[in-house]
Amino acid sequence: MSQIHVDSSQLTPAALTPPISKSDAQRALVLAHLTGTWPLPVLQEEPEDFLAADVRVLTRGINTLRQPPGTVRDVDCADGGAPFRIFVTQAAVTPGTHVRITGTPRLGERPHGPLFESLREALGPSGLVLKEGNPWPVEIKAPDRTGEPVFRVPGAQSSQYASSLLLGCAALYLRERRPWRVEIIGPLTSAGYLELTVSWLRRFGFTVRDQEGRFEVTDYRAPERTPAMPGDWSSLGYLLLISWRTGGSVERADLDSAHPDQALVRLVERAGLKAVPGTGPNTLRMTGTARDGLVASGTECPDLLPTLAALALVLPRPSTLTDVGVLRLKESDRLEGIRTLVSAFGGTTHLEGETLTIHPPTSHPQRFSMDSRGDHRLAMVAATLSVLSGVPLSLTGPECVEKSFPGFWRQLERTGVRLTS
Repeated sequence: MSQIHVDSSQLTPAALTPPISKSDAQRALVLAHLTGTWPLPVLQEEPEDFLAADVRVLTRGINTLRQPPGTVRDVDCADGGAPFRIFVTQAAVTPGTHVRITGTPRLGERPHGPLFESLREALGPSGLVLKEGNPWPVEIKAPDRTGEPVFRVPGAQSSQYASSLLLGCAALYLRERRPWRVEIIGPLTSAGYLELTVSWLRRFGFTVRDQEGRFEVTDYRAPERTPAMPGDWSSLGYLLLISWRTGGSVERADLDSAHPDQALVRLVERAGLKAVPGTGPNTLRMTGTARDGLVASGTECPDLLPTLAALALVLPRPSTLTDVGVLRLKESDRLEGIRTLVSAFGGTTHLEGETLTIHPPTSHPQRFSMDSRGDHRLAMVAATLSVLSGVPLSLTGPECVEKSFPGFWRQLERTGVRLTS
């Protein structure tokens, strides 16, 4: 892996731009494919080197489904958990599809069993073939018919299973013109991401009924226009904090977005910060003086917790992150990644059950080092901390930001950050 050195000693205000939201784009890609509005114009207009790798992965997968049936096709999902899970269901509900899916070792280690079992339960009696390798390849051969129109899946481990299946319900409704539903068993983690899926289904013209853990696609009417694509709130989290330090602003910050990571705007207020409108549409600035610690939950916004951990290290009081167990199942063990970052910066952590308390250092170190572990969020979080604190960073594995924010390092350079190898 390569290494990069981040020097934030000479900063200047700048207008920063995030990529379009990969969470939104992945849902919109599937729905555009299903409703005949493929390809999405906004994705064609976006420079390819500014599109998240996960979006490119799912685009290639959907293009595979759009090819004439009859041959076995190979699809590489790299390390994309969401693209993989979304694609698995679309492959399973597209008659004539026969694919072999591969990915990285880490993707193979992440839990997918509940999604596979739900698909087997619903479609297996109709002829679905879903074979798992060790861990690769995953082979899927879709059935030509279906049975009872319901998917049942546990909600405690990941909301991505339910989102994937609900997008599958949309596909099946269009093909069969009968309602299909997802029934969630037990509590649902990261419910905001399933709400995001429901929001996109409705924006594309689907009627979705939801009641007590049951989500049912019951109708479809084409909308007058293709929905617009917002900026990525996960990426906006880094940029908003950086803009607080530099006095700059961020673009594409749609406050009407349903993305769970928009919670950042609310959560930082406890610490004394506030997001205020900038000079242009969907432009924000971060203002205020840090006066307290943070409190945030992995149940609400798991992908935001590493970003908030970076902010916690420059706040005057301890911060508390709850429901952190879900972080162990991401592209890396992000819970240990956060603790490593805190230790590298001179702070301390206390983990009790599902609650992590972060104690910032009494004084900043002269410099710090961090290994991204191939995790895009850990890389960008470490760089964000360097900017917030002004402390030089040596980062191993900076290239992994391609997964969600390919232009991240260019945006940092716009603020005067110096990057050297």
